Amino acid sequence: MQKIKNYINGELVAPISNLYIDNYNPATGKVYSFIPDSDEQDVNRATEAALAAFPKWSVTPKEERSRIMLKIAELIEKNLDRLAIAESIDNGKPVSLARMIDIPRAASNFHFYATGILHYASHCHAMEDTAINYTLRTPVGVAGCISPWNLPLYLFTWKIAPAIASGNCVVAKPSEITPMTAYLLSELCIEAGLPKGVLNIVHGYGHKVGAAISAHPKIPLISFTGGTKTGAEIARVAAPMFKKISLELGGKNPNIIFADCDFENAVKTTLHSSFANQGQICLCGSRIFIERSIYEKFKNEFISKVKTLKVGNPADSESRLGAVVSKAHMEKILSYVELAKQEGGTILSGGHQVKLDGEFSEGYYIAPTVIEGLAYNCRTNQEEIFGPVVTLTPFETEEEVLMYANSTQYGLSAIVWTESLTRAHRVAGMLHAGIVWINCWLLRDLRTPFGGVKSSGVGREGGFEAFDFFTEPKNVCIKLK
Repeated sequence: MQKIKNYINGELVAPISNLYIDNYNPATGKVYSFIPDSDEQDVNRATEAALAAFPKWSVTPKEERSRIMLKIAELIEKNLDRLAIAESIDNGKPVSLARMIDIPRAASNFHFYATGILHYASHCHAMEDTAINYTLRTPVGVAGCISPWNLPLYLFTWKIAPAIASGNCVVAKPSEITPMTAYLLSELCIEAGLPKGVLNIVHGYGHKVGAAISAHPKIPLISFTGGTKTGAEIARVAAPMFKKISLELGGKNPNIIFADCDFENAVKTTLHSSFANQGQICLCGSRIFIERSIYEKFKNEFISKVKTLKVGNPADSESRLGAVVSKAHMEKILSYVELAKQEGGTILSGGHQVKLDGEFSEGYYIAPTVIEGLAYNCRTNQEEIFGPVVTLTPFETEEEVLMYANSTQYGLSAIVWTESLTRAHRVAGMLHAGIVWINCWLLRDLRTPFGGVKSSGVGREGGFEAFDFFTEPKNVCIKLK
């Protein structure tokens, strides 16, 4: 079987320990490759490579950095099918989803920041005829980038691209559950001519590699996407060291459907926002609140469409849901279904593991699950499940549904369906969320800030906010007389 390698100082290398971790294909439940079981030694080696590369890369003309990054974007596009299949095998998601969303977005991330750095500007402040102040923005140094398993290459590149575009060097850790496309990216970086040490990819467990990156005294900046508990641990370690940190964490997002919505569009999009990527997107609308006057109509139409969703082989173009990412995650999701029953919920659809035939008989498949009859503040409605499980709850008034929506510790995103312009603006302003979609979902402009409030994170990614994070501002004051 294939042994994935680390990418350090421009070369593909084995872990210093020469130890490896089993890498499972979620669709079959079988080991299909091996991941480096790296540790602090490998992180040190990667950091030294990044430190050595930083002086030259930080002053490389932005046009040259842009050219290399555009070449990487081009190679990602050229290898679309290869990367999409690899992402599906590693993650369990349908190949069609990876081909349509994940891999094109990875290319877009590199393209956006490669061109964005050419237009990134600083500020100037004139003090009448006394002085001029201008702001320099310089790269921080070595950036630690730690990404999750749900959108592996998509979110990995979302961190790496602005970091290297702005002149930093990177020590990156992809999830040990889904490392394959990060490994393939390292091959493309070599092909594109990215200088040695600018990007270093260290594979392995979070408690070894991620912890070593977070605690390393020569890595002054950490960008992390993942669970809230892990984010809190990173903050505990990094904050006393005065590191810059950006944490994009969990979500328990409300999907609010008012009676005056575009009904057909609301049903169709809610189907997607509930179960895309097997519900393993931090932005999925897992709590669906429906105005009571249309509750039964919406519920019946929604359930009828949920029951048509095919769960199956990710390589099958007819499959709308593939496998969830791991056996442990499957068991966690199913435990929440049992919890929902104990809390008084009624399973309207799904709620069970799906068993396929043949080589897929041991895969990690779950039927799309819809539950009603739960209190808004029960555990099922408060804790992040991160799977194909949604709840339906009726509401009477705007005030009531806002209380429901804002009741969790999370505040990442929200969805609102209404044809009333004034209500849309009013409700959007009162929701505790970093992102609010009105009559749509996951419609993303890469220029806009991305991130959450409360336990959903600290800081913002996206647009020039990412360049601001990966650089340090310096004010220069020149006295005129």
